[in-house]
Amino acid sequence: MIGSPKPKFIFGSLIPNLKWVSAGPSQLPPHPIDHLRAFFNGNKDTRHSDYELTLVSALKSCSSLLALSQGQQIHSLVFKSGLLSNIFVKNSLISFYVKCGLISNARSLFDTCSVLDPVSCNIMLAGYAKSGSLDNARHLFEKMPIKGCVSYTTMVMGLAQNNCWLEAIGVFKDMRFAGVIPNEVTLASVISAYSHVGGILNCRMLHALAFKLGLEALNIVATNLVHMYCVCSSLGNARVLFDEIPERNVVTWNVMLNGYSKSGLVDLARDLFERIPAKDVVSWGTIIDGYVQIERLGEALRMCRSMLRTGVGPNEVMIVDLISACGRSMAVSEGQQFHGIIVRTGFDCYDFIQATIIHFYAACGEIDLAFLQFELGSKDHVSSWNALISGFVRNGMIEQARQLFDEMPERDVFSWSSMISGYSQNEQPDLALQLFHEMVAGGVQPNEITMVSVFSAIATLGTLKEGRWAHEYILSNSIPLNDNLNAALIDMYAKCGSITTALKLFYEIQDRVSSVSPWNAIICGSAMHGHANLSLKLFSQLQRVRIKPNSITFIGVLSACCHAGLVEAGEKYFKGMKNLYNIEPNIKHYGCMIDLLGRAGRLKEADEMIRKMPMKADVVIWGTLLAACRTHGNVEIGERAAENLAKLDTSHGAGRVLLSNIYADAGRWDDAFLVRRAMQSQRMKKSPGCSGVV
Repeated sequence: MIGSPKPKFIFGSLIPNLKWVSAGPSQLPPHPIDHLRAFFNGNKDTRHSDYELTLVSALKSCSSLLALSQGQQIHSLVFKSGLLSNIFVKNSLISFYVKCGLISNARSLFDTCSVLDPVSCNIMLAGYAKSGSLDNARHLFEKMPIKGCVSYTTMVMGLAQNNCWLEAIGVFKDMRFAGVIPNEVTLASVISAYSHVGGILNCRMLHALAFKLGLEALNIVATNLVHMYCVCSSLGNARVLFDEIPERNVVTWNVMLNGYSKSGLVDLARDLFERIPAKDVVSWGTIIDGYVQIERLGEALRMCRSMLRTGVGPNEVMIVDLISACGRSMAVSEGQQFHGIIVRTGFDCYDFIQATIIHFYAACGEIDLAFLQFELGSKDHVSSWNALISGFVRNGMIEQARQLFDEMPERDVFSWSSMISGYSQNEQPDLALQLFHEMVAGGVQPNEITMVSVFSAIATLGTLKEGRWAHEYILSNSIPLNDNLNAALIDMYAKCGSITTALKLFYEIQDRVSSVSPWNAIICGSAMHGHANLSLKLFSQLQRVRIKPNSITFIGVLSACCHAGLVEAGEKYFKGMKNLYNIEPNIKHYGCMIDLLGRAGRLKEADEMIRKMPMKADVVIWGTLLAACRTHGNVEIGERAAENLAKLDTSHGAGRVLLSNIYADAGRWDDAFLVRRAMQSQRMKKSPGCSGVV
């Protein structure tokens, strides 16, 4: 038990020169500090009829102020006065310790209760939930003899706040089954839980329940319902409900604004934004982020300036989002203006902001400015070093990245991962694996990002034995297998020649996949191994799940069509990219189509497609067409393909060999001889083929 406090230690700097004598004035001042001043300055007649009320009020004030020392001294007074058996005083003490975060102290007092008092239980339940001690909360909730609205609400809220949404919904259903009527806090909490589960029917059910209970007009309930409608992409219903709310606060406005912004309806968001009576930094940040998401950076910049003119300053999240967006869009001018705003508002002193600026300049190819920012800023934090290393890697400056890496005073997992990724991306897989083994030997635990680069390097080398070792390493070291890492694993096994293992891995994770990356890896891997029908079957399965294919998916699909000679299917998939999925074909997709048409002997169509391409054909496309002309003996188109190939790469020996063979097949020996002699005079050579799979 806490000993008797000394008079000089009572309030310290909070309320100086107070006596610690206790009494119970009939009327307490309204402010918590005044409560405590009155309490400690009073007389010490513990027999006063209002003494217990005074103690409870003083403890409540200590809870509000988080005045731990003073509350503990009152605890001593309670103990000395023999009032610890008073349930009202004891509950106040339990509540005080809970609000101060001392759950173990609260638990010690609670365990002295001879009978489980509902109020005591609710206080402890709230303490457990707030501190994340859900197992203790569940145990207490189960053994509570009486559960009222407060008990159920506390449990639902605690579970929802700790991301146990399905369990929170289950407790709410038990509450309804028990006949306990929920209040506005219960409903708001369960709506929040359902928002993470989704489903427009659930949203409508909760809306109907709120209407039935007469709670739909309360701001806390209505705002959460608006949010859930927005999450369910039912913006029309959200807006109708929003317009019906009698008194909207800034949170309500921001929720509706966020719904429009996240859906890309930035013009509707702007109209709503202009109507907000009192905009806060969240309002400004939401509309600015809406413009950023659709890459209207000029508008985002103008809104940022308007915000500053109103006296509202940006927060660090907004600044990072804006600069990062400029980096993604390579919008140098806008990014430099945001950089100016950062300097004027003093955010350049933050370490992570400095790293973001370095990353922005590097992403825009302004590596000199990135290096200047690094030199001018503080070098005491590793994030700026990592940003510049990543920038050098992005710009193909591997030697400079390695030099900076070697100069680092300390390295974290991101430093190693950036350097390994740089070697892997720049066709130096041996160095990537060498650095990875140095990292492991140095006691640095790699993460999933590191391992993605490692598997990419192994896939390039085709060393299946190394790949199996790395796979075993991530399993034995409990490295989380996210979608990207699973995709890298599948891709590695496919490129190292073990498509069976790749398929086995995919089927094991298929039901848990939430992104398209693993699907792409197995579709492309199957196509690469000539299993065209399997690849197209997998694509059909992908179309039946709620995952949208991307441009990489269609490279695998079109490659499969090439291997199987499915021209009509390939044309259907190619047209469906734009019509069904709004994906613009890039040069690789056109390359697949040229290959598909060329293999089928439809050379005129292939030639016509090249003429109509929205981009200029590269060496690969002209080479593909030339090879098809050799196969099908088309001299005219072959000559044109060879001519364009020579313009792009004057030293392309393989193209000259193909043209010579086309002439020879057509019996034009003189022309074939001239091509061969030109190759000899220019000392051209055709590179021999090789296999990297070990």
